[in-house]
Amino acid sequence: MARKIVVTSGKGGVGKTTVTANLGIALAKMALRVVIVDFDFTLNNLDIAVEAENNIVFDMFDVAENKCRIKQALVQNKTLPSLFLLPSVAGKGNMSECAVKTIVTKLDEMFDYVLIDCPAGIEEGFERSAKFCDEAIIVCTPHLASLRDADKVAAALIKYCLNDVKVVINRMRGDLVAEGKMLDAFEVFSLLNANPLGIIEEDDTINCTGYVEPNDNTFDILANNLHNGATDMIDYLSKHKSLLKRKAR
Repeated sequence: MARKIVVTSGKGGVGKTTVTANLGIALAKMALRVVIVDFDFTLNNLDIAVEAENNIVFDMFDVAENKCRIKQALVQNKTLPSLFLLPSVAGKGNMSECAVKTIVTKLDEMFDYVLIDCPAGIEEGFERSAKFCDEAIIVCTPHLASLRDADKVAAALIKYCLNDVKVVINRMRGDLVAEGKMLDAFEVFSLLNANPLGIIEEDDTINCTGYVEPNDNTFDILANNLHNGATDMIDYLSKHKSLLKRKAR
């Protein structure tokens, strides 16, 4: 059986799809069979994040309508053969709860990890995605609006009795933390009262597709924390020691 994880956020634009794609890549690099699933039927960009938009023949709606088998809809990654994408297509409407359950059940039998990228917020798309998962990852940024909405998501997830809910903080700025202009990551974890999975710095090496350059080990750390139960966090403050010392004085 797979670990079925919904990747969610309270508001859009916090990097949820980027986290889903790159966490999937990092897990696949550990020789695990991983499928990333795009359950955002309006703003679906997961195929772009893994540079697979030109390789899609069928999508999950075709599976739900019995136009193809699920294996025919899966898009295998060119460089990581254990990573697959199950795409969706905008404009085809919603999918019934029964169809979602059938798709997730089939994927459960085929993979080690099922990572579901769901729409931001706590509306129908969120419920459709979370209902058939065992775990959740909440992606947020250290800004008030994002934290407020992430807290609402954490509260909404309670009714699903998930085994675990973890938090990833994206776009941390060590210089702003050192200057006292941004919350420290561990203050954020404490405010959300959820298990820390990892920290991602504001990083210009993440290109326009959302794919992280191979020399960046940020998501390798996240994948190790998720799979092996480690608690490693990137050090986003040490490079700003001079600012910290100035603030202390």
